[in-house]
Amino acid sequence: MSAPKNIATGLSKIGMLLRASDWARADTSGLTPTQAQILVHLVSRGPARVTAVAEEIAVTQPTASDSVAALVRKGMVEKRRDPADARAMLLHPTAAGRRVAGEAATWPDALLTAIDVLAPKEQAAFLKGLTKMIRTMQVRGAIPVQRMCVSCRHFRPNKHEGTARPHHCAFVDAAFGDADLRLDCGDHEPAGDTDASAAWKAFALAPSAE
Repeated sequence: MSAPKNIATGLSKIGMLLRASDWARADTSGLTPTQAQILVHLVSRGPARVTAVAEEIAVTQPTASDSVAALVRKGMVEKRRDPADARAMLLHPTAAGRRVAGEAATWPDALLTAIDVLAPKEQAAFLKGLTKMIRTMQVRGAIPVQRMCVSCRHFRPNKHEGTARPHHCAFVDAAFGDADLRLDCGDHEPAGDTDASAAWKAFALAPSAE
């Protein structure tokens, strides 16, 4: 079996753990994995319309609408008028929803333990590889757009070339290494197509920091 197939097989094993964990939490919280995902999304990214939520978590709008209706019935989400458009409704998590979202956002201990087995350099290399994979799937339209460093207008790849922290974030004005690459950053601001393409080439072609 080739390396790409072996990697895909390995990722599928991790996926099985995550799915099992999602359903185990669903048994205790009384929410389906999709409902929990919507709650976590609203808490982490703020109020949103159903259409936007469906796009962000990669489900159909009917599926998202059904899950939202259930969350409203359970007192986890409430609908409020969108200040920018009185005809539209925004989804807001309630206090109860925020508590459940906090529990749903935790990762399985087995996964965190497995990650800790990796040495710091291995973790950095793994995260850089994941960033490349996710960006490729994003460009192909296979997954929703992610708020990653590599697509952010504040990202300056390899500005400090030859150091342990080669990259630079203009938002916080600080250098950082591959181990600190973010795949979902709350301060993300999309870069223009030209700048994003140039930043990606500089990031993807540079060797990992030693």
